[in-house]
Amino acid sequence: YLRRHSLETRLSKFNLTEIEAMLGSYTKVLFVRDPFQRLISTFMQGMGSSPSFSSFVEDVLDSGQHSTRMAWQPLVSLCQPCLIQYDYVVMFGFLKQELGHLLSRAGLAAESLLSEFTDSQVLWTYRWLSEQMFSELSLQQKQQLSHFYRWDLAAFPFPNSFLSG
Repeated sequence: YLRRHSLETRLSKFNLTEIEAMLGSYTKVLFVRDPFQRLISTFMQGMGSSPSFSSFVEDVLDSGQHSTRMAWQPLVSLCQPCLIQYDYVVMFGFLKQELGHLLSRAGLAAESLLSEFTDSQVLWTYRWLSEQMFSELSLQQKQQLSHFYRWDLAAFPFPNSFLSG
């Protein structure tokens, strides 16, 4: 399958037999992040044209599943975790610990490559940002977001997500 494989080749371009052969020969790693934190990150990076987080969320909810913006699509629609058996699921917030395990399994020196990760500081910052931005949303927006990301919240353990409460 190397003849057709390139960085831009999507899995959907192959037939089922080719897909199964390729997926069986790779170590499959899925990186997941709380959907509310993904929204905040997208907003903070200026990927939306909205002046406030609340109006940005409204734009996301209005475009819904039909949006081509992968930044806020539910993970289950992007990564198909029910169809693909991932070897590892790495949660944002545990990157240093989990990447260290992956690197050592691959025979690489994990310590020298992971010294710059500071998950605890990042988690604290996102917790604070989440509280601030969640308070900007109406009850209806909160409920709609929880519904929009319901499959992500069911598929992955995000126990501290503002959307799961």
